[in-house]
Amino acid sequence: AGNFEMFLDAKPSDQPFCFWLGTKEPHRGYEKDSWKKDGRNLEDVEVQDFYPDNETIRGDLADYAIEVEWYDTHIGRALKHLEDRGLLENTLILATSDHGMPFPRVKGQVYDEAFRVPLAVRWGKKIKPGRIVSDFVSFPDVAPTIMEAAGLTPHEQMPGSSFAYAFAGDRSGRIDPSRDHTLLGKERHDVGRVDEGVFTVGYPVRALREDRYLYVRNFKPHRWPVGDPEYGFKNTDGSPTKSCLTNLKPGDPEYRYFELSFGKRPAEELYDLQSDPHCVNNLA
Repeated sequence: AGNFEMFLDAKPSDQPFCFWLGTKEPHRGYEKDSWKKDGRNLEDVEVQDFYPDNETIRGDLADYAIEVEWYDTHIGRALKHLEDRGLLENTLILATSDHGMPFPRVKGQVYDEAFRVPLAVRWGKKIKPGRIVSDFVSFPDVAPTIMEAAGLTPHEQMPGSSFAYAFAGDRSGRIDPSRDHTLLGKERHDVGRVDEGVFTVGYPVRALREDRYLYVRNFKPHRWPVGDPEYGFKNTDGSPTKSCLTNLKPGDPEYRYFELSFGKRPAEELYDLQSDPHCVNNLA
């Protein structure tokens, strides 16, 4: 937020601007057990169904939450900088994330927590506050949205489409009936996967997410989805949660949690997100 303040002070007062406010938090690594310093109660932590419920994982989740909240304070500071300069009500603000939390079975994977990220939009009196719109949008749609708001025509090579149509009015729910699903794809993500002597091969996945169901197609199910074991499952950031899971051995009562995060996957997966939001019961 300090960088944003200096940017606003340096820009000419009559010049429009576009500013991308990014941060290293809550990327790994961060201070272990910061929840203790902050006086958090681990009883307040909710553990997903794909993890064992223990103090190590609850503490890691609490530490992560503190990192997220720290970034949230920077959003608040940035809004204050705009307000102090009389710019807040005429500035389009989009707050979102590029992926889910840096934990096993989330970041870099194709399950709901990996790609279902927060998105909040503010634009003074042009957007009625408190509305919740359920139209499906994805990152290729962000640039065309900003360009339309600025009175520009998106480039023909941009694959996304603007969702600025949803800004006006007072409706919640599904505004555009055609935006009832999203498509997802993954090829490679980090090194450490070998197939028949070929190094750094990908793990191609396609998926379809709609209101109730997530369908996933793994095209190379014989490969390790998170990287090979001998390379340390490189497609997952190091963390107390990762160590907890990788220390589980066959025969351990909780070994299934290791398999959910690091084991090989079937060619097809189907999840009912109403009854199984954590995607652990494969209906396929």
